[in-house]
Amino acid sequence: MFTCYDVTVPITGQMPVWPGDRRVEIEWQARTDRGDPLNLSRLSLSSHTGTHVDAPAHFIHQGLTVDRLPLNLLIGPAFVAGLAGLEGQAVRPDDLDALSLPPATTRLLLKTTNSRFWEKRESHFQSEYVHLTPDAALWLVEHGIRLIGLDYLSVEAVDTPDHRVHHTLLGAGVIVVEGLDLSRVPVGPCHLVCLPLKVEEGDGAPARVLVFREQGEE
Repeated sequence: MFTCYDVTVPITGQMPVWPGDRRVEIEWQARTDRGDPLNLSRLSLSSHTGTHVDAPAHFIHQGLTVDRLPLNLLIGPAFVAGLAGLEGQAVRPDDLDALSLPPATTRLLLKTTNSRFWEKRESHFQSEYVHLTPDAALWLVEHGIRLIGLDYLSVEAVDTPDHRVHHTLLGAGVIVVEGLDLSRVPVGPCHLVCLPLKVEEGDGAPARVLVFREQGEE
């Protein structure tokens, strides 16, 4: 027996988006309540809307595109780690050391106070969120992390000029998953299913992300 947690943020016209991105637009082309024979909508949104995957091609010239990401990295055992007391602050190597991750952890989801933004259905972008420092990104690479997930719209601070965190992670082939809602997920081992839209030559894509916890899993 297992419990399934859907950690995907719903896509709505009111959801927060990264500064400079177009807001989500959902336009009804046809509706049965208007006399049409079917319901049909048109979506307009950024490839980095809500819960989404950053492929290396997002920042790395000729990097791997989202349609070519290995599924064996997007699906498999993972670990949800709780980081308390860092509200709006940076995650540093010492914070990651203190997690005492299980040996051979390769998929890591960081549950922080960011998740409350999704729980409260905040509609405007929050500029003060927990994020990684460049040194923390390097720590993840050096400790064999192949997929890192965080519970807001970026793994690094807003207005970072050189995007060193993204360059460090994506340059090493680490898959970045952003915009997770981990508010209901217990800390500990789990199984991850992360399926981004298969956008040909895409730099990233929205994803449906599920976390499975077996009963008694600790």
